[in-house]
Amino acid sequence: MRHPSIDTVDDLFALLRRCADAWDTEDRTGDPVDILDHDRQCAQLLRRDFPDDEELQVAGLLHDIGHVLFPGDDAGHGRHGAEAVRALLGPRVARLIELHVTAKRFLVATDSAHAAGLSASSRRTLIAQGGPMTPAETDSFRADPDFAAALALRRADDAGKVVGLRVAPLQDWRPLVERVAARRR
Repeated sequence: MRHPSIDTVDDLFALLRRCADAWDTEDRTGDPVDILDHDRQCAQLLRRDFPDDEELQVAGLLHDIGHVLFPGDDAGHGRHGAEAVRALLGPRVARLIELHVTAKRFLVATDSAHAAGLSASSRRTLIAQGGPMTPAETDSFRADPDFAAALALRRADDAGKVVGLRVAPLQDWRPLVERVAARRR
């Protein structure tokens, strides 16, 4: 499967606009908000809680673009999104996008309250994504240098599914994305 590469901020924002009225499931039985609304909610939560980590905020804004790039591939959507933006936004943003699925598996394995609070869509996709981590996998993930940021992204991902929540419009995120992309050059 060939991953598209998003080479410019213009191309990235065109993809984000395609996320409006795009859903994580074709039949719309998944999350209660479209992908763009969900991603903006996630990014806004990360901006509030981690104002100095711009790469984390950008990863939150982009973490579900893989659903639009490869519809129906729940297990691979993090990897697809990561590969698409790696050249433009760098390895850490890409890695955080990919790790949001890994972090879900970790939290389900280690936090029963988190597992119980997953949306129906997240519970359904968990199986395709490998299910809860094994003890060896949790130990390995805890040692990852992006462990804390990946967990923060995952928690924002789970919280960013509120119908009707007012968040910053897409164009307000462009300066942040441009700064992160400029640091990559």
